[in-house]
Parts: sequence; C-alpha cells; structure tokens
Amino acid sequence: QVQLVESGGGLVQAGASLRLSCTISGRTFSGTTMAWFRQAPGKEREFVAAISGNFGNVRYADSVKGRLTISRDNAKNTMSLQMNSLNSEDTGVYYCAVSSSYGGSAYARESSRYDYWGQGTQVTVSS
Repeated sequence: QVQLVESGGGLVQAGASLRLSCTISGRTFSGTTMAWFRQAPGKEREFVAAISGNFGNVRYADSVKGRLTISRDNAKNTMSLQMNSLNSEDTGVYYCAVSSSYGGSAYARESSRYDYWGQGTQVTVSS
C-alpha cells in the first residue's frame, strides 16, 4: 500500500522560511514525476512545483518562482519543498503527489497525472 506523508508545515510570519517534506512508503518512484499542490481557503487546489522522474526537470507556478525549490531523494524515497520569503498568498494546505507512470515535466501541472496523494500539511503565513 502506497502512502505519502507530508511534514514541516506550520505558522510563520511573512518573510520567513519553511521546508516541507514528503515521505513515501510502499513503493519506489525513482522514475516518475513528483509534485506539490496547495489549496487555499475557499479556492481550488493549484499546482505549486514538480520534479520529473526522467531527468529531474523542475516546473514551478509563476507565483512561487525564485522563492520555492523542489527536490527529491530517490534513495530515500522522499521529496522536499524549500519555501523562502513566504507571504500571505502562500497560506494553504500543501499536498505532495506522485505519478505511477508519468515521468516527464511538460504536463506536470495537471493534477490528473498523479495517482497518489498525501493528506496535506497546513502552512499559515501571517502578515
């Protein structure tokens, strides 16, 4: 049984940093794409960042470019999201996701590409 567990969320002030982690168990996903999505209160879930399985190519939402960095450790079956210069727009529940078959980056923004999702971790940025 595949499980994804996020950690590292919390309440921080604007301008602070957080590092989210996603630990995957039940199967290795070294060749497939992993991603982070988030959902703010009253809004739809949106793409944040992705890292492909084939070449490690990364994709970011325009709103987080230059502030957030996605990485993965295939040996540990984990994924991380380093978040710097946080602002109130970053508030939301952050979900990690992994595809069972898609390894590219061109369509990594599409939530339908991902088969497994974590339960989410809350990030709250106070201004």
